[in-house]
Amino acid sequence: MWKKRVVVAAATALMAVGLLSGCGSDNGSGADKQYKVGVIQLVEHPALDAANKGFVDGLASKGFKDNVKIDQQNAQADQSNLNSIAQRFVSDKEDLVLAIATPSAQAMANASKDIPILGTAITDYVQAKLVHSNEKPGTNVSGTTDMNPVEKQVDLITRVLPNAKKVGLIYSASEVNSQLQAARMKAHAKEKGLEVVEATVQNVNDIQQAAQNLVSQGVQAIYMPTDNVVASAMPNLVKITDEAKIPVFPGEDNIVKIGGLATYSVDYYQLGFQAGLMGAKILSGEAKVSDMPIESQQEFKLVINEDVAKRLGITLPADVVQEASK
Repeated sequence: MWKKRVVVAAATALMAVGLLSGCGSDNGSGADKQYKVGVIQLVEHPALDAANKGFVDGLASKGFKDNVKIDQQNAQADQSNLNSIAQRFVSDKEDLVLAIATPSAQAMANASKDIPILGTAITDYVQAKLVHSNEKPGTNVSGTTDMNPVEKQVDLITRVLPNAKKVGLIYSASEVNSQLQAARMKAHAKEKGLEVVEATVQNVNDIQQAAQNLVSQGVQAIYMPTDNVVASAMPNLVKITDEAKIPVFPGEDNIVKIGGLATYSVDYYQLGFQAGLMGAKILSGEAKVSDMPIESQQEFKLVINEDVAKRLGITLPADVVQEASK
């Protein structure tokens, strides 16, 4: 009788352990498995760095921290580097890849149709041929869009400089996201009665000449979309524009911090964090990337740099100062 009771007790204990183990593995964080996540970033600059940090923090907020090995790779704005990194992630059989900026996502999507890919700092996934639609991607790509309020940003130029008639536009002709924003900027500027002088660049080495060209044509302000090439060389741009007392209105707040005057900004850290939450759902098996709609920011904050305004001799309107984060 004593032996029988011991056997029954042992069996009961094993069943209890099994039940507890089952409960522990269903916590959404995949704690019993080690995951491999690759991050492919186009280039270093504040906006993309913020998106990268947000993604890592987003994953960690859902329990994907100690059980995740993150392979961080930066292509230094080189297409061949992007392709090499993408092939490396395929060979390493990553469970998930974050692609920061459109060229990164395109390189990764060309390399793999199987690995779930999340993008961030990408303006238009459909135009970049990464998804079939924003609502239902239908591919192995989804993520967050950094489409910024271009029209509102153009309106801000006229609020700050009501007498402005000629505005410069500088962007990389090779970036799909920049082309899209440039087209919207020119269309809205025309409606506002502004003349737009356009300058395109292929790489950072072209920025100085492009800026000098805009200055020589008498622009009174320069609009800069969320462009990775120009953003990575912002000091080169403002070195020329500051000397000419011409303000730069960029597409996001990290560029305001390093020399831009003002903008209505997307929050790249938050967009990265949102992508991290999406990644957690993919790793936990809660969602499939092909079914996850592209997510976006709904509200945009006005950001100003009062030091730049003072340096350029610009008096910001009281309503702009009151509304803005500084």
